[in-house]
Amino acid sequence: MGALLNQQVIKSIGASGQISLGKEHAGRQVLVEMPEPGVWVIRTATVVPDNEQWIHTPAIKKDLSYALDWGQKTPARATDLSKLKMAKANGTKRKT
Repeated sequence: MGALLNQQVIKSIGASGQISLGKEHAGRQVLVEMPEPGVWVIRTATVVPDNEQWIHTPAIKKDLSYALDWGQKTPARATDLSKLKMAKANGTKRKT
C-alpha cells in the first residue's frame, strides 16, 4: 500500500509496468491522460462499444425517454390471448 498524503497515495510501479489501484477498482476501465512528461491523470471511464453508440443519439434518447415515461404512467393490464387474431405463416398482417 502507499502512504496517504492529502488525498494522494504514493505507489510503486512494478517490474511489469503495472500500478495497483486497489481491489475496489478491479475490472473498471480508466482514462490515463499525460498532460506533460511525468504527470499522469487517471480517471474512471465508461466506454460505449461502437455497435451501441446509436442508442446514445439525441433522437433515440428522446424516443426512449418517451417510452419509459409512458411505461411508468400507463398501468399494466392483462391480455386475453384468445381474442388476438394470429398472423398467417406467410407473413401477412393480422386483422384487427
